[in-house]
Amino acid sequence: MRDNLFSGPEPDPARDAGHQDAPARVGFFTDTSVCIGCKACEVACKEWNAIPEDGMSLTGMSYDNTGGLGASTWRHVAFVEQPVPAGRTELPVVEPDTRAEGEAADSGMRWLMSSDVCKHCTHAACLDVCPTGSLFRTEFGTVVVQEDICNGCGVCVPACPYGVIEQRPTDGRAFKCTLCYDRLGAGQEPACAKACPTESIQFGPLDELRERAALRVDQLHEAGVTEARLYGHEPDNGVGGDGAFFLLLDEPEVYGLPPDPVVTTRDLGAMWRHAGLAALSLAAGAALTFALPALTRTKGPR
Repeated sequence: MRDNLFSGPEPDPARDAGHQDAPARVGFFTDTSVCIGCKACEVACKEWNAIPEDGMSLTGMSYDNTGGLGASTWRHVAFVEQPVPAGRTELPVVEPDTRAEGEAADSGMRWLMSSDVCKHCTHAACLDVCPTGSLFRTEFGTVVVQEDICNGCGVCVPACPYGVIEQRPTDGRAFKCTLCYDRLGAGQEPACAKACPTESIQFGPLDELRERAALRVDQLHEAGVTEARLYGHEPDNGVGGDGAFFLLLDEPEVYGLPPDPVVTTRDLGAMWRHAGLAALSLAAGAALTFALPALTRTKGPR
């Protein structure tokens, strides 16, 4: 039995949630080095899950028309345009010797694309704080919101260290990626991974994806892309490892990701213990306040 159920290593979250015959945990590995920003994943996610549109207005700062994850955007492709940093390797789309006649030379800019999604954390604070049981851990190790049980309290929203889950303004209920739970039950892969034309989004058993991701990082390092690194893959990180992790070509903050996420309920047990001790101290102090005068009167001169 672990001392803290809210943090630390957790090899089998589905079994600990009560799924005794759970299959191998599955998840996403998103290789941003091959993402082309086509947004096929966004469209497939919306179509399969019947998610309402969430606006088509550009921010004026990017070609991105969705801006971020939300109740009606369960997959979001980030567009990051930046000058090629000094000493960094740019992945060329067209080799110099194959450039068409008259084609412009490299502009010194690069695009970083990344399809973001709910991380399906090993230690999911949104699930831990939900008062109605609307959020639950599936047999695949993923975290799903039951929209017919959600009462719109919004407690899960500030609990998420990634800012993923959000309430829909029309009715106040919370929504996020389900990792296509209905498709998994039918033996199919999630719609976003199915639609990805470059296999930037890869789906499968989490242990296999981690091995595949490590090999991909080594391959990029050998090719001179030394800035390639994994994000969210470590089982001993602040959320016990993500069910959806990423290969990035820059710091996490560049992609709008927290550099060192920690599950917000990590210290909940200790906080309750401290609160209990404080309550007992107050109760003891109040009892003494009333008991001392009575004892003084009893032992006083007659």
